[in-house]
Amino acid sequence: MKPARWLQGLGKIEDWLLAIFVLFLVALAGAQIILRNFFDTGLSWADPLLRALVLWTGMLGALAAVRDDKHIALDVLQRFLAPQAQRIARVLTLGFAALMCAAMAWYSVDLVKIDLTSGSNAFAKVPSWLIEGILPAGFGLMALRFVLRAFSPPAHVPVLLHQPDKLVP
Repeated sequence: MKPARWLQGLGKIEDWLLAIFVLFLVALAGAQIILRNFFDTGLSWADPLLRALVLWTGMLGALAAVRDDKHIALDVLQRFLAPQAQRIARVLTLGFAALMCAAMAWYSVDLVKIDLTSGSNAFAKVPSWLIEGILPAGFGLMALRFVLRAFSPPAHVPVLLHQPDKLVP
């Protein structure tokens, strides 16, 4: 299987997981609200599970944003650069983002190791390290995607550089 097809397959899996987790998160949070407000009860395991789902959906959403080149970026100055300077700025900024994600992946491995040795549970009998495992995996994949994005053409082209007639005086 070609790497491009493998990456597309991984992207589809991420998108499906993200959609399922968000739907489950909304349904469970809604159920908790109804149970608390109308029946003075709730599910004791729901709040820790909701926190875990927020963590997972946040990381999967960030992965999707980097994959599709829709992550938050400050590119105001880049809009005024020449095309060659834009490419250099893109490599530098996305390279820096890749380094930060790689550092986060490295240090989150330590967090997972701590919870693995402690044997703590997040909720029910689900171990904490399993929930936190998305951190090194997600940040590691984001670092890889930032590197790949740094050397590929941007998904969007800065408007001001390519349409000088639309500049505001």
